[in-house]
Amino acid sequence: HMAMLRFLGHSSFYIEGEGLKGLIDPFLEGNPSAAAGPDEFSGINAIFLTHGHGDHMGSTVEIAKKNDAVVYTCNEMAGYLSSKGIKTEGMHIGGRASFPFGRVKLTPAWHGCPIVEGKEVRYGGVACGFVIEVEGRKIYHSGDTGLTVEMSLLEDENIDVALLPIGGYYTMDVEDAARAVKMIKPRVAIPMHYNTFPRIEADPVKFAELVGEMFTEVKILAPGEEYKF
Repeated sequence: HMAMLRFLGHSSFYIEGEGLKGLIDPFLEGNPSAAAGPDEFSGINAIFLTHGHGDHMGSTVEIAKKNDAVVYTCNEMAGYLSSKGIKTEGMHIGGRASFPFGRVKLTPAWHGCPIVEGKEVRYGGVACGFVIEVEGRKIYHSGDTGLTVEMSLLEDENIDVALLPIGGYYTMDVEDAARAVKMIKPRVAIPMHYNTFPRIEADPVKFAELVGEMFTEVKILAPGEEYKF
């Protein structure tokens, strides 16, 4: 068996492994870089939602309802989604639990997490990242975050693939993301959250150069490209 990631643009990924057909931050409409629309997915059983901003929440509600999927997210956001009749696992930072496909752990992310409904904005708990285990592999999706010393704790997790923002402005930039890689020491790093909008323009090749080839291979995926591991 192999696990598979498909980059869908921005911070969105499709993740597949034994018992898992998942989406991470499915921003598939209104996303100029989206490699798929929300209707192109069926049989989704998990959605991993890092926080409530529209470019991450995306089509979460629609896809969860259509597929009867479980949304993994922080506790407060889960409460909000549950009130809409969506199945949730409302975990919290540092919490880890086992599910039929593998284990999930929530990690800290330095970012906001609003709940936005129309013009109303309210507290949505905290932003998070995920360590997702499937097929004996570990994927770290940092969510939107600045560089944080907590990332050094991930070295002991033996991360196979780290998905890291490089766009700057709202998150880590190329330089800080390269520093994050040196703390995490994943086998592979895949850059995300860049070039979707003018404010987050960044060069993934520069990120790869800064990381070098000491311990981590950088895979630059175009939207729609897959990586099997």
